[in-house]
Amino acid sequence: MIAWINFVTLLIATVLVPYFYIKSVQPVALERKIGPAAWKRCARYRLVSIVFMTITVINYIIYYFYPLPLPLPQHFPWPWPVSVAIGVLILIPAFYLLIRGSKDAGEETMQPSPEHTMYGGIYEKMRHPQAVGESITWLGGAFLLDSPFLVLYSLVWLPIYYLMCRAEERDLVLRFGPAYTDYMQRVGFFGPEQ
Repeated sequence: MIAWINFVTLLIATVLVPYFYIKSVQPVALERKIGPAAWKRCARYRLVSIVFMTITVINYIIYYFYPLPLPLPQHFPWPWPVSVAIGVLILIPAFYLLIRGSKDAGEETMQPSPEHTMYGGIYEKMRHPQAVGESITWLGGAFLLDSPFLVLYSLVWLPIYYLMCRAEERDLVLRFGPAYTDYMQRVGFFGPEQ
């Protein structure tokens, strides 16, 4: 019973993370409807998205102890340290991108602000370093938990982050205009210029 409750909670949280995140990255579009209060509302949406992301992390951990009765093995066929090594190899670049992207984005990582300018640093190499880092963090965590099911489930985050980034870019074009469209031509979406 715990396994199914956890799984349903995981599914709900997985849907609510992008729902609230997408709402959080549209302050300019929302400002056109409700005025300057949009920026604070978007910051609240971002916080709610992070709460559901935290719930999802907890669901992953609970899944380790209460897996679903599926025709998948509960663990990989190799020793657990191999899974840990794979997880760490994935998490090192993921955390680098997350930390570096957060540092270069500054306060905007958590709270959009109309005064904030376009980012520099790692954002001159890729447009969405935090999204790349976060999207593969799920996979690394699933390997740390030695769960084939969670590794497969983690693949759902790849299109989710892609959609979240596309939504964010629509608002950034409204916000920064030609400067952002030029930037899009110059810097690759998820990596160096494509």
